[in-house]
Amino acid sequence: MVTGNHTTTPGFILLGYSNLTNLQGLLFVVFLVIYMVILIGNGVIVLVTVLDSTLQTPMYFFLRNLSFVEICYSSVTLPKMVANCLAGDGSISFAGCAAQMYFLLLLGGTECFLLTAMAYDRYVAICNPLHYTLIVNREVCATMVAGSWLVNIPVHLGQTYLVFSLPFCGSHEIKHFFCDIPPLLELSCVDTYRNKIAVFIAVLLFIITPFFFIVISYIKIASMILKMPSGEGRHKAFSTCSSHLTVVTLFYGSGIIVYLSPKSRDSVDTDKLLSLFYTIVTPMFNPFIYSLRNKEVKAALRKLVGKK
Repeated sequence: MVTGNHTTTPGFILLGYSNLTNLQGLLFVVFLVIYMVILIGNGVIVLVTVLDSTLQTPMYFFLRNLSFVEICYSSVTLPKMVANCLAGDGSISFAGCAAQMYFLLLLGGTECFLLTAMAYDRYVAICNPLHYTLIVNREVCATMVAGSWLVNIPVHLGQTYLVFSLPFCGSHEIKHFFCDIPPLLELSCVDTYRNKIAVFIAVLLFIITPFFFIVISYIKIASMILKMPSGEGRHKAFSTCSSHLTVVTLFYGSGIIVYLSPKSRDSVDTDKLLSLFYTIVTPMFNPFIYSLRNKEVKAALRKLVGKK
């Protein structure tokens, strides 16, 4: 364990659930299985949306990119969590912690923008179907995906620099599964007001604002669906949105609570539990949410399996 009054440190200790010493073997198996499910499930979604000619539409283009981000997102945290459970050692280097936090923020912000792009796609498809192919064309889709990445890269580099330029004194134990801003700020021995303001602005721009656009999109979608004369048409329109709404609720709900709720000693365990939703649960259920309720994806999967 690294202790002492230092302003610089060779590394940190990720505590996670290290206090549950008798359950480390079980946690190792659970996290390993979850990681394999994420890799296989999202990998299949990427593969089938690339290979099947019937899935070459904007909706599946965004889904393919979302699944790729989910694979990367979980790969930033889960392998380290699995290794920590196996070795019983939660140590992580200073540079490794900085890299983990940066990619976590980058991929999380990218997912927020991709979910917003998917909501816009559904809005145009349902509210303006006659002009859908003109508005949401290949160039627009590629621009939205590229923008989702490019906007996040410099901002989260700045966030990471602000956090890791702080002096860390006393205990270097991070009460979390991975390196994240709130638990790292607790380890600093100087005032972190500037960092908290930066976090609030980032949350406002990269979580709240996209979420606001998603809500507005679905208010307009709901209004349009209720005006449809056919019950079958309403059901079909709603079914194309239900999967996306489920993922948005899981991802945004837990993320907003973790980053905006007041911090206290009692909230540490709650934050750790909620963080599992946007880093593990959402990536794990994403393929099932989008495939089990989607006839086109299920047909493409059967076709892919049949070829082999």
